Amino acid sequence: MHVNGLDNKFSEDDDSVVASARTCLTPLFPDKPCLTMPVFSSGQTVRQAPGTYAALGSTDLIVTAGGGIVAHPGSPGEGVAAFRQAWEAAVAGLPLTDHARTHPALAQALEGAA
Repeated sequence: MHVNGLDNKFSEDDDSVVASARTCLTPLFPDKPCLTMPVFSSGQTVRQAPGTYAALGSTDLIVTAGGGIVAHPGSPGEGVAAFRQAWEAAVAGLPLTDHARTHPALAQALEGAA
């Protein structure tokens, strides 16, 4: 289910986005945990990974980041690598800038991400 995204390019505030995502991750029935996968989009870059992870405490989600991947100065492949590296940092509780010191794809993405 589409839930928008943190710091999105539309008008929905982050609290509303997080509430929608948490609802998707809440089991519908106690004996049959049927979950919906929240889908984040709308201007997502590597910069939203820490806040999204902190708000949900989960990696059970999908991020659709067209420009956040394709616009990477190295290539779309480097954009995908940068997103993975951003999520690695988020899950490990590391600041993106610290993780970027040893992850060039992330460093390049941070230079260009607004």
